[in-house]
Amino acid sequence: MARDTGSIVKMSRREGYALHPKAHKALVKRSTMPGQVTTGRGSRNKASQYSLQLREKQKVKRLYGLLERQFAKLMAEASRKQGQSGESLLQFLELRADNAVYRAGLATSRRAARQLVTHGHFMLNDRRVDIPSIRLRTGDVLVVRTHSKQTEYFKKIEDVSPAPTSLPGWLKTDRKKLAITITGVPTREEAEPDINEQLIVEYYSR
Repeated sequence: MARDTGSIVKMSRREGYALHPKAHKALVKRSTMPGQVTTGRGSRNKASQYSLQLREKQKVKRLYGLLERQFAKLMAEASRKQGQSGESLLQFLELRADNAVYRAGLATSRRAARQLVTHGHFMLNDRRVDIPSIRLRTGDVLVVRTHSKQTEYFKKIEDVSPAPTSLPGWLKTDRKKLAITITGVPTREEAEPDINEQLIVEYYSR
C-alpha cells in the first residue's frame, strides 16, 4: 500500500507546522525550512498567493498522511458535495479509520494509527478491516481484535498511548474494551487547528 515514508521532521520544517508529536521539539530548535537562508541576500521574498495555497495543501496532505492522487480525489469529491468544499474535505479526512484511532488515543500519531489499521488489528462492525482510508459513518464501531488485545502494545496501551485529555464530539471511546464508536459528524472546529481550507479550495480551483 502506497504511503509517504519521508522524514516527518523534515516535512514539518518545510511546512512550518508540527505534522507529528516528535516534530514539536525539532521546530523549536530549528524553525526554518530545510536549505533556507534566513539572513542576507539569500533571504526568501514574501510568499506569493500560489505559494501559500500550495504550502497549505501540502501541509494538510502530509498531516493526514495522504499521497497527492488520494488527496486530489478527496478534494474532487468534497467539491461535488453540497455545502462548503473545504469543510467537507476536512470532514472526510477526520472520518478516516486511521484518524479515528489516533483521535481516540489508541495511537500516538496518525502514522502509528495507520500502521495499526494496516496490520489488521481492528474490527469494523464485526468485520476485520485493514484499510486506513476507509471512511467511518455515524454508528460505526471500531474495536481492537480479541487476538490483538493480547499483544504487548495493547496490554500496555495506558503507558504507550495515554488517554487524551479530551475527545472530539463525534466519537467516544471505551478504553477497557478498546472500542471506538462514531457518534456523529465532525464539525469544522473539531478538525486540526491552524488549517486554512479555503487556500486548498483555491489551489484546486485554478
